[in-house]
Amino acid sequence: MSVAELPATLKVLERGWVSSNNIVFLGREQSAVVDTGYGRHAAQTVDLVGRMLAGRSLDRIVNTHTHSDHIGGNAALRRAHPGVQIAIPEGDRGVIGAWDEAALHLSTMGQECERFDFDASFTAGDTLVLGEMAWRVVASPGHHMASLMLYCDQARILISADALWENGFGVIFPEVDGDHVSQGEAFAAQQATLETIAALDIATVIPGHGAPFGGVDAALERAFGRLRYFMTQPERHARNGLKVALAFLLMIEGRIELARLPQRLAALPLAARINEQYYQLDPAALAAFVVAELEKGAAAHCREGWLVSGKQTAAPD
Repeated sequence: MSVAELPATLKVLERGWVSSNNIVFLGREQSAVVDTGYGRHAAQTVDLVGRMLAGRSLDRIVNTHTHSDHIGGNAALRRAHPGVQIAIPEGDRGVIGAWDEAALHLSTMGQECERFDFDASFTAGDTLVLGEMAWRVVASPGHHMASLMLYCDQARILISADALWENGFGVIFPEVDGDHVSQGEAFAAQQATLETIAALDIATVIPGHGAPFGGVDAALERAFGRLRYFMTQPERHARNGLKVALAFLLMIEGRIELARLPQRLAALPLAARINEQYYQLDPAALAAFVVAELEKGAAAHCREGWLVSGKQTAAPD
């Protein structure tokens, strides 16, 4: 879809999976980046952001939420720019402060992230000045219950993180990871988030993954339809979460030996939880099931005893 011209003070670094996009702001007196990608690609993030800064220091990091593909470059960027201030959503203060690896999806999904300290938090209703523009902080629970979006009335731009992509949204993890919400609560929260987005006057959406896009009405129609499908068939949403858990691991490693896949899946608490609730398959059968699902969607393929990722990663092999 056509995209309105972005302000000169805002640069979008579109990353391949598994890193989130990085949005760099170049104000007269302060620079900032929103979201910093996955830890395995932190060196690349530092390099890419550094090129945008062109010799300037980085003053501020703002995280929309604390999944590892959005915070993985925080520690490395702080080493490169010692004065940088890190701000996280208010609802994630306890998770980051205690470095809760289950809540951060590190232990549950086999992910990694270098620990970092934060300097401030922000919440819905706050206003952040980034790139000489005022950005209203908007709550976006669903994919992550503490997630926040940024909306600029002046430029009609929404930084949506994983609440809205051009073709969908991120997995509604609280529905499948035991995140202390009642069944259907996170689905309802995602519904409310999409309705909030629909009420905004938006020319361009900058998503957490994928290129910036216009045509928000069409994207919302697709997202509402996808959500309705998952709400009426929660098993299909859980199946999607199971696929994402393996696909993310696969994108990180590039390939996984098929003979070891049952063991690898069994070691992922998220996969084990979904299997227990919906499938009750033995490890080999579960692995075969997920592989077939990934192959069906061209997210992976089998080759010479290996399961190989079909998605582009953010850094070269």
